[in-house]
Amino acid sequence: MALTGRAALLAALGSIPVGLLEPSWTGMLAVNGSIALACAVDCALAAPVRGLLLARSGDTSVRLGEPADVHLTVTNPGNRKLRAHVRDAWPPSSWLPDTEPAASRHELVVPAGERRRLTTRLLPTRRGDRRADRVTIRSYGPLGLWARQGAQKSPWTVRVLPPFTSRKHLPSRLARLRELDGRTSVLTRGEGTEFDSLRDYVPGDDTRSIDWRATARQNKVAVRTWRPERDRHILICLDTGRTSAGRVGDAPRLDSAMDAALLLAALATRAGDRVDLLAHDRRPRAQVQGRSAADTLPSFVNAMAPLEPELVETDARTLVSTILRSAPRRSLVVLLTSLDAAPIEEGLLPLLPRLTQRHTVLLASVADPHVATMTSARGTVEAVYEAAAGTQTQSQRRRTSDQLTRHGVHVVDATPDTLAPALADAYLALKAAGRL
Repeated sequence: MALTGRAALLAALGSIPVGLLEPSWTGMLAVNGSIALACAVDCALAAPVRGLLLARSGDTSVRLGEPADVHLTVTNPGNRKLRAHVRDAWPPSSWLPDTEPAASRHELVVPAGERRRLTTRLLPTRRGDRRADRVTIRSYGPLGLWARQGAQKSPWTVRVLPPFTSRKHLPSRLARLRELDGRTSVLTRGEGTEFDSLRDYVPGDDTRSIDWRATARQNKVAVRTWRPERDRHILICLDTGRTSAGRVGDAPRLDSAMDAALLLAALATRAGDRVDLLAHDRRPRAQVQGRSAADTLPSFVNAMAPLEPELVETDARTLVSTILRSAPRRSLVVLLTSLDAAPIEEGLLPLLPRLTQRHTVLLASVADPHVATMTSARGTVEAVYEAAAGTQTQSQRRRTSDQLTRHGVHVVDATPDTLAPALADAYLALKAAGRL
């Protein structure tokens, strides 16, 4: 059996006469010569790195927060046994902090003419494309005294998709959608009725909906019910400008906006509506149009994955022009952007009449829950200043929201955890009111 490391070195020294081990120039030269000879032989017996063949397989996409396994197959076509340390290099955001060394390094033994497969498990911490950098292989000889090292490119890309955490709200909103469609029974004031073409009148119903013929036949007032219209067009616009880069909690505003957009898209496609996507700052960053209901959500997720906030001011004029070109007929335009006063008042407000005269506009914004916490701070001078700053911020957002409402825009202002369900509720309310 081949000896390695210290045992091999001691064996080599054991073959030297004892007299040569005495502290003399002759002994030192003999020892160094023996070590050099052992290292040279060990290096010569190490399997070459250049001739190795690398191939990849495994996951090509994964949701943020979930693991992805990427396999690396190493083929040794030579006639020497490969004993190697392998480093499979990926970007730092492919793993949790401080876990990269253990996750990317492998020990490998491949006999001559055979192949072995290594598995690198990624746990990405950011959305987007994660591309393999290079594979570094250090091939050791049988004694483990010397090694050859080389690196090869072995391309592979794993696309990290948005996590869609708001999916948990979808069943309850679909239940409300079925109520609007008349596919389930609902309780009104008094006894339960089937929410279908006719039902009993209750105080508060629009008198124009009374069906007088059915009322005469039944000797009680009956009203018509209306199914929401289907095949409406919805354009979801993500603002990817500088305001979307602001972090609320642990994530940028853009990530919360994406999550809300995915829930709305899933709900609207189930309602029979057509949903398109536009991501824009100074120019379009992503666009999804004309997809079937089954393909809408996968296309949205794939288009959103590589999006990152751009540290530029959003060009409102170009954005509105792009919206009008993308939605030539009456549509619901959902704009996910900031409620900051400056970009709204200077950029969007002067252009709103062009949008609202043709489309129904719904603006949704991510609010920082820390601001509400600041407003209740008391007890110290610093806390009082924080409360004043928080109150001023809330007042400015309310003023901006009121300005948008006066221009005919429906506004949703909610924290990251509640934005997605609040936006879905606003869509259902518009659908129930016949505004789509």
